[in-house]
Order: sequence, then structure tokens, then C-alpha cells
Amino acid sequence: MHDRHWPWRYSDERPIAVTIETGMTIENGIDLICHPSTRPEAVRAVRVDVRRSASGELRLVFRLDGDIPRIQIPSPGVPRIGAQLWYHTCFEAFIAVEGQREYHEFNFAPSGEWAVYAFREYRNGGTFANALLRPRITVHSNGNRLELDTLVRLDCLSAIHPGACLRIGLSAVIEASDGLSFWALRHPADKPDFHHADGFTLLLEPPRPKR
Repeated sequence: MHDRHWPWRYSDERPIAVTIETGMTIENGIDLICHPSTRPEAVRAVRVDVRRSASGELRLVFRLDGDIPRIQIPSPGVPRIGAQLWYHTCFEAFIAVEGQREYHEFNFAPSGEWAVYAFREYRNGGTFANALLRPRITVHSNGNRLELDTLVRLDCLSAIHPGACLRIGLSAVIEASDGLSFWALRHPADKPDFHHADGFTLLLEPPRPKR
């Protein structure tokens, strides 16, 4: 069955909820917003496609459009767990079960490095070491676009995640010749803060049986 597409516009006033039927995936094109404290010239846009499958997988495709030769992109390497990946070009996802304070942070670097962190509440946590969480990362680039495609297994976070309503935050740190810029679904604070719960504005409802 072909994927169903929901065209929509992001609103920072309230979360956007999406429901899927069993056996289907969803795909939403989402534009990230640059934090007003940075004014990048090399980056035109950052966009994310999101797919949540009934099999418990979350696929994220980050697309960076701009003057790619001016973007500092980590060189490809051996896929491995990294540290402090956000100091350079890095894409991120924050995943929380709706109604819970706990959340996980995923970092995906174009080098193939990745990291996962588990938090009990706002910034209270640390590295979540689980080899099964290793995401599949594929990177493509040309002079105008950098694309990072990754797949996350929700069942490796907990037995609850695959069937739960999820609140998602999506973000990116882009390092260019004119400095760092910070991109997210929403910036609720004066300074960039991807951990702020008010920035987790994509609500993915659990799969439901076909009618």
C-alpha cells in the first residue's frame, strides 16, 4: 500500500496530532525554524520528513538546503557512538511518551556517529548505552542539499513506545563558515534550548486498526 501524505503547515500555537492506521506509515514534511539569535547566510532551509510505522519504527529524513560547500560537514567514518556531536553539524530528535516527563534524545551526525541520552525530567539524565538502539544512518549531499536518513526502533526505548502517543521535538545544529545556527520546530526560550518541553510540538498518535 502506498504511504498516505498529509499536507500541513506547522503552527507554534499548539501541537499537531497525526494518527495512522495499522499497516500504513505517515509522512509529513516539516520546516524547522532558525533561532532568531543566529542569522545564517549559508543555510536556506532545514526540513524533516517523519514516518512512524505500525511495526514500531520511526524514520526521519533531514534535508538541509543551502550553500553546502560553506557547511562544515563531519567526514564519513565508522558508525559508532559519539560524544558532544552538537558542537558540529548534527541532527537531533527528542522523543517522549505523551503525559510523561521522561524523554530520550537522539543525535545523528553526517559522519555516521550517533548518541542516545535518557532523561528522567528536564536535562536530568545521561547517556543511554544500548547497542540495539544504533540507528541506521545514510547520508547524501550535493552542492545544494545535504540529506540524512535515519531509522529508530521505538521498541528499544521501552515496551510502551511502539503503541503510545509520542510527543516529538526535531532540531538541528548547523556549522557553517559564518558560524553556528540552531533550528527546531519551535524555540520557546530566548536562548536555543532543544530540551525545552514546549518545543516538542509534533504529536504522533499510536497506530490504529484498519476500518
